[in-house]
Parts: sequence; C-alpha cells; structure tokens
Amino acid sequence: MNLIFNGLSLSSIILLASLGLAITFGLMRVINMAHGEFMMIGAYTAYVVQRLVSGIFTNSGADIGYFVSIIIAFAVTFIIGSLLETFVVSRLYGREIDSLLATWGISLILQQAARSIFGTQGVLVKTPGVLSGSIKIAGASLSMTRLLIIVLVAVCLLGVWALMYHTNYGRQMRAVMQNRAMAQCMGINSRKIDNITFAIGSGLAGIAGCSIALLGSIDSTVGQNYIVNTFMAVVLGGVGKLLGTVLGSSIIGFSSIGFETITSSSIAKAIVLLIIIVFLQKKPQGLFTVRSRALDE
Repeated sequence: MNLIFNGLSLSSIILLASLGLAITFGLMRVINMAHGEFMMIGAYTAYVVQRLVSGIFTNSGADIGYFVSIIIAFAVTFIIGSLLETFVVSRLYGREIDSLLATWGISLILQQAARSIFGTQGVLVKTPGVLSGSIKIAGASLSMTRLLIIVLVAVCLLGVWALMYHTNYGRQMRAVMQNRAMAQCMGINSRKIDNITFAIGSGLAGIAGCSIALLGSIDSTVGQNYIVNTFMAVVLGGVGKLLGTVLGSSIIGFSSIGFETITSSSIAKAIVLLIIIVFLQKKPQGLFTVRSRALDE
C-alpha cells in the first residue's frame, strides 16, 4: 500500500506540473523551456506571500498566507505568461528551434533574477498547521501535504476539463488546435486564444510551484527538477490530450517508484526514460492522438 501511495503522490506532482504544458504545447506547438521557471515563480510567490501575511496575522499567518498564495501565484504567473507570449513567443510561431532557444534564454534570465532577489541559498515555506501529520489507510500512511497536492491536482484537472469541453473558449481552443486556418475563417481570433492559453498554462505551472514548495527547499533551479518528467508525460500521453497527460504522468510516476524499490533513484529514472524512448519509436504520436482536419496532415 505504501508503494501505491508513493506512486500516486509522485504521479500527482508530475501531472500538476504537466497540465499547463499539455494545453500550451498541444495548442501552440511551442516548446516552452521556461515552464520550470514559472513553477519557480509560483514557489517563491508562496514564500513571499506567506511571510507578508505572517507579519499581519501572527498566530495563523502561515496557514492563511500559504492558501492565499495559491491564488496569487496563479495570477502572477498568468500575467507573466501573457506578457511573454505577447512580446516573445508570438513572434516565433512556426519556428520551433527559435522558440525553444528564446524560452530557454528567458528561463536563464528568470533564474538569475531569482538569485539576485532571494540569493543562492534555498528558502523554506512553512507547512500550514492543518497539513501537519498524516492519515492511515490500510496500514499505510499518507502525509497531509501529499494529500493536499492530490486534491490540488483533482481541482485543476476538473477545472481544465470544464474549461476545454464546457465553455465557449474551450470550443474555440479545440477548433484552433484541430485546424487553425479554418478556425480563423470562422471568425475565431486565434491570436487571443493563443495568448490566453499560454497564460493559463503558465498559471497552472505557478500552482504546481506552490505545491512543490511544501516538499523542500526552494531555490532558482527548483523547477528544473521536474521539467524532464513533465515533458515526458506530455509526449508519452499524446500532445494536446488531457487524458493522455493523466495516463502519461501515472505511468512515469508509478514506474519510477516501482524501479526505485529494486535499484537506485538515478538508475530508475534512466530505465523509465529508456522505456519511453523505445515506446515512442514504435508509436511516436503517444498513447492518444489529436484528430486534425488540416489538409496537410
């Protein structure tokens, strides 16, 4: 049972980090190398907001500050993502290598900015008192912190699903994903859809950053620890498919935990990466494929 809980915990972290990337990469085909830095911004936002609120509410400031920071982190990274798409990414559509290099450069700038503001030493976000301890199920324990991350994943997943399949914006986004030219002919403002989508993806990365802030020290490279698994989950599941991202994250999470029981963590990651590479050689579209109505596909 502990093995299942550990796998579920790791899968939920990967899924929360990859949700934003899934809709961004799926719609815009932009490889955002700064996605990990948006997670870093979310983590530092949790740290700053918690300290500010703790100065106002001395008794319960850490608890209130952390939960408030989740909303603020989404707003901050949403705005930064929108600005990045407007001034950088939008000028590089159709130029995959250029967009990759540009976002990689942005990631380095954001990392250096974090070092300049917060220093090179890691900072800690206090775990809210309501999240102390753990619950026992079938003899196995699950920490309240990990349980919160699982709940956050469920809420974000439900929100993204409702947005994509039960709103006018979601219908327009899926239309652009299937055939951009035809969607534009139907009067859909694809530029606006791109900007909002990139901003939402960045905002979800900010929420992911708030969650991983509870797991350990925060520094300028905290997002880089998850970016490889995040990309693997999106590609394995199938670009642009929400269900595929869920399954991809689960496969990577449970496989990693499973192999770690018989070998070291680094070797387990290498084995999982090798298996995914072999799978993608056989099925490069991933587990699920987005159906397109474009004539050139």
